[in-house]
Amino acid sequence: MIRIAVANQKGGVGKTTTAINLATALAATGWRVLLVDLDPQGNASTGLGVSQSARVYSSYHLLMGDCTLDEAVIATKVPRLDIVAATADLSGAELELVTIEQRTHRLSNALDSAPGRWDIMLIDCPPSLGLLTMNAMVAAKSLVVPLQCEFFALEGLSQLLQTVERIRARFNPSLAIMGVVLTMYDKRNRLTEQVAEDARACLGSVVFNTVIPRNVRLSEAPSHGVPALIYDYKCAGSEAYINLARELIARLPQKAEAA
Repeated sequence: MIRIAVANQKGGVGKTTTAINLATALAATGWRVLLVDLDPQGNASTGLGVSQSARVYSSYHLLMGDCTLDEAVIATKVPRLDIVAATADLSGAELELVTIEQRTHRLSNALDSAPGRWDIMLIDCPPSLGLLTMNAMVAAKSLVVPLQCEFFALEGLSQLLQTVERIRARFNPSLAIMGVVLTMYDKRNRLTEQVAEDARACLGSVVFNTVIPRNVRLSEAPSHGVPALIYDYKCAGSEAYINLARELIARLPQKAEAA
């Protein structure tokens, strides 16, 4: 199973929106996809229509060893897309993990014992660089970084890159950044263009060609409990995520067979 963490320590960059819609686009192409919601806010779970009552086991229980991956998985409304949901319990996991042995490898160990039901897994990380995000980076082989087209974005990115290097040096030498995706892009805004130009100048081909525009439909979809690709697959945001999925597949070291 290919494992990809979607991470950025800065909040409000479109991280969860990217995780949900990228997972949906990959499932639409025939991939068997698992999305792990590792954000205590649980927005990815809500955005895929998973009610609180359905979250009997969550990513918290998975990290604490209270359930298996099979027990935690919930089928979503999207064919071929499953999720490990998040609950409010996850907000205390950072403190609880400090005293646990192999605290940075809890997610990795849980996934290593999982059956091969899925071709690819996306992990939606919290907006921080704490133990939850570290668990995601240790478990993943690749990293997708949503980068908001605003002034402080590149400054925050440098901090994330430093964290990635530390994770590679100490825990996971195979971790690599698959790509940086520019989000909330507004071509009418000169600052947006400048941030995009600076990102490409600094990172080159690591930045995906596809940019995710500011789009009302992307904002509306979570309130209906469905990804934007189902809410309005013709909107500019949905089309952008379909193109992003194509780019991501082209960067993968191996291809999964369509289900």
